[in-house]
Amino acid sequence: MMRALLIALLALVLPTVATATPLDRTPRTVVMTAFAPEWDALAHSVEKPKTHHINGLTFLTGRMVGKPVLLMQSGVSMVNAAMNTQLVLDRFTVKRIVFSGIAGGVDPALSIGDVVVPEDWAQYLEVSFARQTPEGWVVPEPVDQDAPPHFGMMFPRGVRLGNATDPSRRHYRLAVDPALLALARRVASDVTLRRCVDGQAAPTHCLAHDPKFVVGGTGVSAGVYADNAEFRDYLATAWKARVLDMESAAVVQVAYANAVPAIVFRSLSDLAGGDAGTNQMNTFMALASVNSANVVRAFVAALPD
Repeated sequence: MMRALLIALLALVLPTVATATPLDRTPRTVVMTAFAPEWDALAHSVEKPKTHHINGLTFLTGRMVGKPVLLMQSGVSMVNAAMNTQLVLDRFTVKRIVFSGIAGGVDPALSIGDVVVPEDWAQYLEVSFARQTPEGWVVPEPVDQDAPPHFGMMFPRGVRLGNATDPSRRHYRLAVDPALLALARRVASDVTLRRCVDGQAAPTHCLAHDPKFVVGGTGVSAGVYADNAEFRDYLATAWKARVLDMESAAVVQVAYANAVPAIVFRSLSDLAGGDAGTNQMNTFMALASVNSANVVRAFVAALPD
């Protein structure tokens, strides 16, 4: 009697755990974008779309180049990207995640309009802030031997996590899915990138060069709109970074934690402070979104059924 009464009382005071109801049970490739220009470059490619709304987000299920997909926006920045990646994994049947978007170029060998598919991603602002003393910087915890070099008071400390098969440990980089990366290398030779975007009334902002498709290297992410030449040089040297953005490393982290294959395609809209003049993101954002979208469509078409 007392046990039954105790259970009844606990039921009154403890919160009820809500189980999310799946909105679609078809296994799909999630094609993720961060914000409107990236979404706009792909939304017309979803055939017979069905719209779902969750937490103010719009999800389109349908087919893209014959393959079952779900198109969504993660929202800009790391917390939005992590939160909404987990949301789509909880509410839909996800086979893999393919991110399409724009980025800032870090590698001096890259140019605006290029599409880059990094082999791994890092969170460059997962750091310890050191204390400055007459003897130099004093870090509040030991620095790992494999940590990238510091930038002033900022000492990289990595992200500690694991998944169902890997024990928790500190990661400085998380790899994208190797099979998806290999497929990206095969697709690379089949895609022609644009110098101008068709359909504009006056396409005055065309590139003076032909963009290229590059696979490999490191991408880095943080909740920062980076436009600083000195810090760009640091990321290129210390992290061996090729591109930077505000979402990808968070998406790859959540995918890793859930053991879901993921890959990221990013086209350069600016050079993150390396431009000769002002930042060019607003000038080339549409072109970069289209170039990334065109590569992603070719990639989705090459995916196995």
